[in-house]
Order: sequence, then C-alpha cells, then structure tokens
Amino acid sequence: MTTRNSTQRNPSNKPSPLFTRRQFLGGLTLAGAAFQVVPGSVLGLNGATPPSGKLNLAGVGVGGQGGADLSNMESENFVALCDVDWAMAGGTFKKHPNAKRFKDYRKMLDEVKEIDAVVVATPDHMHAFASMAALARGKHVYCEKPLTHSVWEARQVTLAARARKVATQMGNQGAGSEDTRRLCEIVWSGAIGPIREAHIWTDRPSQGLFNEYWPQGVGRPKDTPPVPEGLDWDLWLGPAPERPYHPAYHPFRWRGWWDFGTGALGDIGCHAFDQVFRALKLGAPLSVQASSTRVNEETYPLGSMVTYHFPARGPEIQANNPHVRGLSGRGAGELDMPALKLVWYDGGLRPPRPPELPDGELMGDNGRLLIGERGFILGTRIYPESLRKEVESQIPRFIPRVDGHYKDWVDSCKSGKPSGSNFDWAGPLAETVLLGNIALRVQVRELLTRRKLEWDAANLKFTNLPEANEFIRRAYRQGWTLG
Repeated sequence: MTTRNSTQRNPSNKPSPLFTRRQFLGGLTLAGAAFQVVPGSVLGLNGATPPSGKLNLAGVGVGGQGGADLSNMESENFVALCDVDWAMAGGTFKKHPNAKRFKDYRKMLDEVKEIDAVVVATPDHMHAFASMAALARGKHVYCEKPLTHSVWEARQVTLAARARKVATQMGNQGAGSEDTRRLCEIVWSGAIGPIREAHIWTDRPSQGLFNEYWPQGVGRPKDTPPVPEGLDWDLWLGPAPERPYHPAYHPFRWRGWWDFGTGALGDIGCHAFDQVFRALKLGAPLSVQASSTRVNEETYPLGSMVTYHFPARGPEIQANNPHVRGLSGRGAGELDMPALKLVWYDGGLRPPRPPELPDGELMGDNGRLLIGERGFILGTRIYPESLRKEVESQIPRFIPRVDGHYKDWVDSCKSGKPSGSNFDWAGPLAETVLLGNIALRVQVRELLTRRKLEWDAANLKFTNLPEANEFIRRAYRQGWTLG
C-alpha cells in the first residue's frame, strides 16, 4: 500500500497551502454543521424544559451499559427505571431509590406522566421498540449504539424523531470527543491530499485468554437451564423468535447472536465509522460486499471484512441527496471529496501495514487508517514524519468543542439546539453499518462471491440481489409491532 502524488490537482508537485482565507472562514461556518447536523429551526426542537431546570429522566435497560449512561447524567432527576432483570439492575435501583421501578417499558411510559426524556440501553434487538415507544409519547431519547437492529428500523426511528421534533442522541460517545474534531480539522486542512481509501479495524469479538468479549461462530445450546429469579425472559425476548433461556444469551453475551445482537460491526462500527463519516462527509454507500470465516444462522462469524464504496462528494451531490439530509455542507470551504473505498475488519484482522510507517510503530488491535495522495493518517497522526513536521503546526483547532457527549444531549433537551449525534445523523450512519451485516448473512454469502450488493438508499433496497432484501427488516414475534 503506497501513497500517491497528485499531478492533476498540483502539477508542480509542490505542497498545497493547507487553507486559503476563504476556505478557512468557510470551515469556521460549516464546522458546527458537522456536529449539529441541522439547525434547531429545521428540527423544531421546542426546548420545553427550561435551561435552569432538571430533566425528569427514565431509563430502559439499566443493569449494564444503561447504568453507566445514567451515571453520566447525575445532575438530572431520575423518576423511573425499567429493566427485565431486576437482579442485574439492582445496583442502579439502589442508587436511585426514589425512582419508580418497572419491567415493561410500555407500562412505565403509560403510568409515569412526568417523564421528559428516556435513555435506552437494552440489547440491540429492543432498541427500536423502546425508542419508538418513547418518541410516540413525545419524549426526548438517548439510545445506545447501534441505533437499531435492522436497516429498516433505523430509517423508521429517524423519521419518527424528525416528526416528533424532540432532542435525540445515539450512544456513540466518541462523537463528542476531541479526537473526532481533530481528525476533521486535519482532513479538511488538505494535509494529506484527497483521500480515496480508508480502513477501520477491531479485535472484537476476540476470545483470547485475557480479552474475551462474547462468543461468535457457535451453535445454539442444547440444554435448558431454569430462568434466573428476577428475570422476565418473555419480555427480554421481546420481538425476537421464541427460544428457551440460556446464559449463552444473557447477560451481555447476546451480542454475537443474529436474533439479538449486531456482532462486532454493530458494537464498534457506530463509534469508528462516525469519525470517518464526519471527516470525509460520507452519506449512503453505493455498494457493500463482505468476506468472512465460516458463518451460520445462529451467530456472526469469528472474523470478517466488509467493503463499502461511496460516491464522490462534491457540493452539488451533497445538496441534491435527499437521503443524506443534514449530512451535506461539512468541511472546510470548497474541499471536494473523491470516491472512497472503506474497508472494515474485525476478529483481529487488519489492513496491510503502510510501507511509510516507521519500524517499531504499532498499528494496534483497534485502529483507523486514511490514505491520501500526499500521505496517510493513522489515528490522528500524520505520516510520513516529514509531512507531519511540515503541516501539523499549521492546522488550527477551529471546530467548536462540547462538554461531553452526555451533557451535549441533556443541553439539547433543555435548549432545543441539536446534539452532535442526533438521529438525523445517527440514523443514516447506523443504516450503513448494518448493511454490512446483511452482506455477512449465510443465506447470501455464496451469492456475494460473484457480485457486490448495489444499494439504493432512497428506496431502501438492493437493486441487484433480491434475496438480500429480506434482511433489510426482520419479522417480529406475534404480538410485537413497531409503531
């Protein structure tokens, strides 16, 4: 893998200036759009809770990540807590003894009228259901990543949030980070030139001796142990197909199962893709294809590679893409973005080591690589070193910072100013992430060795492989509907 020098854009082969005055001023104006997505007047956020007041918060799925989420919102007022496993949620219940307790979020939302906002941190297969129930009642919503279990659900939740004009945020906490903003500033400066190739990798779902996350590439257990006391297994299953309880699914190990989780891509993708999407102004991909270790109908594979192709993003394309909506206009002034290949790796796989990376420097078990015409960015560090020394001090910090991802949402609920990962941003991002899981399905795996899936985002369908369209949305267990 090598970097290339541009001859068309820079015939003299001299380093281009990082910013013209016009581009820099334009970047200052547009930078906010990258982290607010659309102005509050468009979303119509009413900011019903006064800035000086406290939100009346409710949590759905508070025993694991939900408890961690709520611990970052201690400044607010907790009025209701819901979890299907009261034993697992015991610590959070004890921490907030005045909050009313529920096992069914629907009952909670119907009975506790004073709820202003809801934090959703259930297993993935319940995200859309709890979020939609809260949105239908006009509540602000914070939902953990990935926003939903299926591509179709992501679209429905996005549209519902937009219609209800409430404050929303997906739990990809890095969206509020310094690292995300600095990457955008480096890319938009033009430091490494046009970027046509990007790579993202993770070690999950590593099952090494000291680094086990969750199992994948396994079959369904045969034994049927008793349901633990305090757990409502039927409510835990929700819309998923019925099956006996087993500790192979709960707690937490559900992530590797097709019916409940979204695998390594769903776990990490909404974190790692977010930064690349912002920096490279990405919308919907044109196509997706995948390869993996052996996969079955129960769990995701042990390791996979998913390749997405995105179109060039000139100003006119961004402005005319209705699916992207608030994603256009992010960047430094007039900087155009060429067509891009983005490759995802999990299970410990990673891209080839760039030849220009000095010996002894690690790529790491989890990472990001952007390859430009003048150099590359590993994490947020520019290479080769000679280029970094030349340009790094010239790249200003011009993007507004926020005081943390959680506070960003709480402030949005109170002020009406859109948060950085609101559902108009997070929905399309989640759709792209989840498209990769469709390409990994065992039912279409062999067909994909002969073609790639061509994606029509506006109509939410694949145009060249009808067999794959059945995985855009899922069938729900009797008694469960999304609405």
